[in-house]
Amino acid sequence: MSKQHSWLVTGCSTGFGRFIATHLLERGERVIVTARNAEQVRDLADLGEALILPLDVTDAEQAKAVVAQAERLFGSVDVLVNNAGIGYFAAVEETDPQSARRLFEVNFFGSANMIHAVLPGMRQRGRGMIVNLTSIGGLAGFPAVGYYCASKFALEGLSETLRAEVEPLGIGVMTVEPSAFRTEWAGSATQVSESIADYDATAGQARRAYDASIGRQEGDPARAAAAIYSAVTAAQPPQRLLLGNRAVDVAMDKLSAMQTEFRTWERVSRGADFPLPEA
Repeated sequence: MSKQHSWLVTGCSTGFGRFIATHLLERGERVIVTARNAEQVRDLADLGEALILPLDVTDAEQAKAVVAQAERLFGSVDVLVNNAGIGYFAAVEETDPQSARRLFEVNFFGSANMIHAVLPGMRQRGRGMIVNLTSIGGLAGFPAVGYYCASKFALEGLSETLRAEVEPLGIGVMTVEPSAFRTEWAGSATQVSESIADYDATAGQARRAYDASIGRQEGDPARAAAAIYSAVTAAQPPQRLLLGNRAVDVAMDKLSAMQTEFRTWERVSRGADFPLPEA
């Protein structure tokens, strides 16, 4: 990608979104900076060519309106960064249905709303990039974040299918899988109000570890923002971008374990088809 391009970033009030928007503006890019409360990101307009707009990604009509306004002002949305997301800590059994559905409304359907909003323009122009921030929890499951991981796994699956459909049209799709970074995510995530004692050694311990890690996570969000920019603007952008040592280790370990198990059970797996006709 050559400069200058227009980037639409969701969830910019805190965390990755703010760091990504800041990095892009400092690089001289045009940025549509969005947040549910636009006043919380108004200061970013001082950094460069920014369009500050309120956006709740769960509102499909507002998503379309934001994209339309961005296209009127900047001519196009070249890169969508689906960053807006929420967390929730609870064992699967401890999770109430409303919290589970809220996770999917924001993390999955919110991202889908933005994808639907930008695709008509990207298809018309024959170019564009959609960047979906998932998580290493979108590739591997962890105690206490089962429904969060499920929402991110779902976004990974949607991204893979979308990539197959839009790459022939000149549109790229990248998923970004961070491990723990020093953002407000863990501190702002809600937790189960009534825990189950049987899960104290698994989900309970994981919740306590998340709480204790706040402010001490290994990941640097400023470096993550620079890495995302570098990947998106590369001559051959990756389909998936792991961020953080922990993310790389977890992904590599899971890939190795899956390969071992698939080979161990390959004969049984292949034996589930109808037998081939004899020659």
